[in-house]
Amino acid sequence: MFKKFVPFAHAKSIYEIDPEFFVRNGVKTLFVDLDNTLDSYKSREPKEHTINYINKLKSAGIEPVIISNNKPHRVCGFADKAGIEYLASAHKPGAKRIKQEIVRRGRANNEVMLVGDQMMTDVLAAYKAKIRVVLTEKVVKEDQWTTRINRLFDRPIRRYHRKRGNLRDWRNI
Repeated sequence: MFKKFVPFAHAKSIYEIDPEFFVRNGVKTLFVDLDNTLDSYKSREPKEHTINYINKLKSAGIEPVIISNNKPHRVCGFADKAGIEYLASAHKPGAKRIKQEIVRRGRANNEVMLVGDQMMTDVLAAYKAKIRVVLTEKVVKEDQWTTRINRLFDRPIRRYHRKRGNLRDWRNI
């Protein structure tokens, strides 16, 4: 049950994941959700720790790309200030735009990983795109109203997988 929602790994936050984890797993492009994965949906520009983390990824030879369902005007400014590319209005959990982005970048599916905080969008989109996903907890308490609805479905699925040991800590992979 819920096998579409089993992430490759789990982390409290993207910021705790050592970029070496991605290198060890053959990741060349890292798709990263924006709202409540990198920062609050209210943040218009990246904080210093976000820019530092992105620079660590780049130094490790990993290409970070923001993949967000949010509108281009929200995502563009944040991504530009972070110095990375982005795909806005990604329509997750649909996988069409993610698959197109993988092809556009000339990557194989095993060279791409997604990091996000939601089962209903990020984990399901990765499953459909046939790429690995790291599920994180949300970085701040507040959510957009649409996300609050998703969380109603997210919580029981997360609880189900936690009880069965399906949320494997990234350090053990």
